[in-house]
Amino acid sequence: MARKKTKSTIDSSTPKEITAVTTAVSSSWKILTKKVAKVSLWFFLGAFLGLFFFSSFLFMFYRSSHEGKIYEGIYIDGIDFGGKNPADIRKYFAEKNELIEKSAFILTSDDYTASFSAKQIDFKYDGVLLSKQAQSIGRSGSTLSDMSILLQAYISGIKLPPAYITDDEKINQFITDASKEIDEEPIEGIFNFKSGRVLAFKLSKNGRGVDKEKLKQQILSEIQKLGNSNKSNEIEIDIPIIVKEPKISTEKINNYGIKELIASGTSTFAGSIENRAYNINLAATRINGALVEPGETFSFNKTVGDISSLTGYKQAYVISGGKTILGDGGGVCQVSTTLFRAALNAGLPITERNQHAYRVGYYEQDRGPGIDAAIYTPSVDFKFKNDTGKHILIQAIPDMTNYRLTFELYGTNDNREVIISDPVILSTSPAPEAEYIDDPELPKGEIKQIDFAASGASVYFTRIVKKDGEIIQDNKFSSNFRPWKAVYLRGTKE
Repeated sequence: MARKKTKSTIDSSTPKEITAVTTAVSSSWKILTKKVAKVSLWFFLGAFLGLFFFSSFLFMFYRSSHEGKIYEGIYIDGIDFGGKNPADIRKYFAEKNELIEKSAFILTSDDYTASFSAKQIDFKYDGVLLSKQAQSIGRSGSTLSDMSILLQAYISGIKLPPAYITDDEKINQFITDASKEIDEEPIEGIFNFKSGRVLAFKLSKNGRGVDKEKLKQQILSEIQKLGNSNKSNEIEIDIPIIVKEPKISTEKINNYGIKELIASGTSTFAGSIENRAYNINLAATRINGALVEPGETFSFNKTVGDISSLTGYKQAYVISGGKTILGDGGGVCQVSTTLFRAALNAGLPITERNQHAYRVGYYEQDRGPGIDAAIYTPSVDFKFKNDTGKHILIQAIPDMTNYRLTFELYGTNDNREVIISDPVILSTSPAPEAEYIDDPELPKGEIKQIDFAASGASVYFTRIVKKDGEIIQDNKFSSNFRPWKAVYLRGTKE
């Protein structure tokens, strides 16, 4: 038997009926969504307004409780001043200022030192400004802005940097004062050469000056450090120096290799009579400016020339024929002795040197016995050789006020090392008895000394000259001074 076919209810519905159902469902959903959105909006708006009014209430309460006080979380120089009043801040920094003002700044260079205190430059914390700054935070007049700032302060803190006061003009004045003491203008080189002699010479020299801007920055930097300290300090600052070079250097104006001081020698002659001092000055002047060529042997007698009244010398005591007598040029041996000492210190080969017959007190005023060199024209000379490979310029500096003579030797330093020993006295012998000679030209009873007593001595000293670690000279300078008697003239004239 055949089955009867049937259709489902849906299959039997028309498209129009399906569309109507869908539209009805969609409309209901939209109505529901609008109602939920409206309720949510009013809920969140109410919550926001509630939170706003509650926050405002808390803010007003917080602000009221800090009337005249610093809000919490406000730091100055690392210190929490929350809950304090502006007067507390001023007091705190006033106490720090009392400590700071005792601190000192010490400015130093190689040959200069000066100091000034923090009080002298009016350096201190600006307590008034800091209290105003701290008090103003959270009090701008804008509620939302102030609430945001105070929330930030409460959660993470607001750190104010320290504010300082200092007198800029006073700092500049201390720097200026230091510059006046330190600044040196460069010296321009002078080298006037004519007929084998240097007529005018001056060694060029770098000048120096204070780098004022750099020094000021160093002071200001140290001031910041001083503010962070909890005690008074002494702060030492090295003064920055700038080099001022001369426009004309000595090396540029001569091709002789004369560019630096290589050695000097001195002697004193206090107590010399007027004529002796005059002769010393004259002989020194005639050597001044002499150039010694490389490989040349310098002769004192040849350079000074004739020593007599005809060449301008006066009479003073000289040693001649075993006696101390008045003679032309007395005192010139002071000049040869001083130049001998300069040549010794320069490490130059001494090719001729003669001792005096007896110990002369002038040459032992600043050195021991035996560091002298006698000359007597034309037979007794003093000589040295220039083995430096460059010219040597001899400069004489007679100081007639302080009775001191100096010779300076200029050239090119070849880094030789000179070691000179102190004099060694091997033996001594006393001066003989004084001798009295009757003089019919002197009034009876008058005594006049014409020679002076000196004890005898056997003396030596050594000199070693090294170059590049090797000994190039090993010298021994010996002197055998005779004992010398005093001689007096005794008047017999009636």
